[in-house]
Amino acid sequence: MLGLDHGHLGPRGVVEDRVRGGQVVEEVQQVGAGPGARGGPAAGRVLADLQAPLGEVHAQRLHRPLAVRGADPESSLTPCPHGAHSTQDTRVVVSTYPAVVSTYDVARVRSRFPALAGGTAHFDGPGGSQVPLEVADAVHAAMVAGLTNRGSVTAAELRVEAVVSAARRAVADLLAVDPVGVVFGRSMTQLTYDLSRVLAKSWGPGDEVVVTRLDHDSNIRPWVQAAGAVGATVRRVDFDPATGELPTSAVEAVLSPRTRLVAVTAASNLLGTRPDVPAIAEAVHAAGALLFVDGVHHTPHALVDVGAMGADFHACSPYKFLGPHLGVLAAAPALLETLRPDKLLPSSDAVPERFELGTLPYEALAGTTAAVDFLAGLVPGAGTRRERLAVSMAAVDAHETALRDRLEAGLRALPGITLHGTAARRTPTVLFSVAGKAPREVSELLAAVGVNAPSGNFYALECARHLGLGDAGAVRAGIAPYTDESDVDRLLAALA
Repeated sequence: MLGLDHGHLGPRGVVEDRVRGGQVVEEVQQVGAGPGARGGPAAGRVLADLQAPLGEVHAQRLHRPLAVRGADPESSLTPCPHGAHSTQDTRVVVSTYPAVVSTYDVARVRSRFPALAGGTAHFDGPGGSQVPLEVADAVHAAMVAGLTNRGSVTAAELRVEAVVSAARRAVADLLAVDPVGVVFGRSMTQLTYDLSRVLAKSWGPGDEVVVTRLDHDSNIRPWVQAAGAVGATVRRVDFDPATGELPTSAVEAVLSPRTRLVAVTAASNLLGTRPDVPAIAEAVHAAGALLFVDGVHHTPHALVDVGAMGADFHACSPYKFLGPHLGVLAAAPALLETLRPDKLLPSSDAVPERFELGTLPYEALAGTTAAVDFLAGLVPGAGTRRERLAVSMAAVDAHETALRDRLEAGLRALPGITLHGTAARRTPTVLFSVAGKAPREVSELLAAVGVNAPSGNFYALECARHLGLGDAGAVRAGIAPYTDESDVDRLLAALA
């Protein structure tokens, strides 16, 4: 907590920041901190919440607009099925930030995340989201059901085939692509490196590859290195450091008949900037080049349509949208058919399998399907999975944008805070600096009071340097589907 004596915190060091209609309340309350407070009615309610189906509306406790998740005056520690606990010390503070008005039931959503029962306010989603019970259960079920290599004879082989097929269909619904064009890998970085080496087989001296300084290094370095290996030229596109905008005209300015590929992000993982990818795609294709889109930071926050986006290749990571650690590459099957990756002789030459080196992590695929289903069910309703995803992601966007606005308004009201990036279209990602304090120091102070807002350049190294932040970067607060108003207010109070 910046500028706040840690002696004011409760014995467990977790701070609760409450807002009551803009009223000034200045008291510190410690609830149920004594020994032997582990059980009680609150514990039973949390357990019931976590075991209830997603379609139900749970827990009066979780509907309290101003309470720490898991907090209850009857219990200091509230166990959840996975062993996390919640502390109850609370600090009541002033807030005049705009209230978030939404029909999105964030309390119902939050009740499915065991990690949130620990009381931490998680703004670390851009680095990897928390995981709902449905995803963890799917991973567990796959691993204990009896799995083996893919095949068509035994029950275990058929079970694996079903898991892989289901995951391809789920990702296809999420991205509006053909399931046959869905490639799985260990990570987006690994898949990008693999693809860069395949595409570079057709490049040579005089060919050009375009990257942007707005991007994560995983969408810069693989292309730079692949181009360098074959003597191709790399062209870099700068963004406006004052606003964080990446104008389409800046990309157009470096295109030429020699351009072979343009790599661009759908949303900056550092600033949240969302470039006009369809307009960029139009210019890239007019130049006769291919477009690779890094959708890792964009996919958790918006309904993706790869075709409408104009991407020839689209990569994303399930662990950023509530799923397991995994990477996804999507492209038209016809395009993938033209590419010949290096692979083992006995392995399948079919698309997409020819791009999937080694045995897939089947349990992670089962979890990925569950994550997509969970996203589709964020707003209960009928229709196809794609139709439900459209409704749910629209609600998520409205919810997260309102919270981002609340957070930014609060940060602007605090002295010594500098916000970085004001692009017109952004994800709910806020990058800020605190005068007189190193970014890591700020993150450490926030972590000490149960607010996870990490600092750094987050592998968007060229972006951080172009902003003048250097390799140390700044503090990043990312809003996720499970973030609520009290999370935001706790962050603001800790900085006050």
